[in-house]
Amino acid sequence: MSDIRENIINEIKKVFDPEIPVNIWDLGLIYNIEIKDTEIEIEMTFTSPTCPMMEDILSQVKSNVESVADGKNVNVKLVWDPAWDLSRMSDAARVELDLTEQGW
Repeated sequence: MSDIRENIINEIKKVFDPEIPVNIWDLGLIYNIEIKDTEIEIEMTFTSPTCPMMEDILSQVKSNVESVADGKNVNVKLVWDPAWDLSRMSDAARVELDLTEQGW
């Protein structure tokens, strides 16, 4: 993994939905990170289109990634297709939320 991609992921892992004790990376909300010559494009979603913290979280992702973007423009695109589901979560997130095979 390139250093900039690793730095981007580390910054994304600092972003949490205040109602869920798991970062948005481990929740599986980040669908794609594309690093281009002059910009970084991030596609992400939410567990629900009615998330009251959506704008704050989008803003925090953009701000955090800008801190390691080496001057590249950061675009965070909200997508709803494919829809998020539990299968996108990391094993660590499932354990943290007690959503292991027995828990769900």
